[in-house]
Amino acid sequence: MTEYQWLNEKQFVDAVAVAMITPGPVVITVGFIGYLVAGFPGACVAALATFLPCYLLTIIPAPYFKKIAKNTSIKAFVDGITAAVLGALIGAVIIIGMRSITEVPTSLIAIASILALIYFRKIQEPIIILLAGVAGLVINTFM
Repeated sequence: MTEYQWLNEKQFVDAVAVAMITPGPVVITVGFIGYLVAGFPGACVAALATFLPCYLLTIIPAPYFKKIAKNTSIKAFVDGITAAVLGALIGAVIIIGMRSITEVPTSLIAIASILALIYFRKIQEPIIILLAGVAGLVINTFM
């Protein structure tokens, strides 16, 4: 991010925030960053470079997946990868949270959101986002 100075830290955090409120966060993030760097063509190239390899690596070997999926070594490998991805996501959330949550009102909204997710497990994410947005508007109006 800083090596080529395509984005500053705030733009990167904004890109991640925009991505998290939509389906397909990675593609939305790279598309948004591609757009910031090189406009619409940059967004297209970034999205294509993200999607095409995954698409090809999924479609071409698809007929062989059923045979491979029964292998216990493959299952163990997938379980390990799943744990690693979860750890990476948690790390990314912590880093982005530390850089984004810099004031008391934002901290209170973040804590309330975390508690809502812990205690009300069936609550949908759009409801939390809506409530957090309303809370932010109310807090900023009266502060």
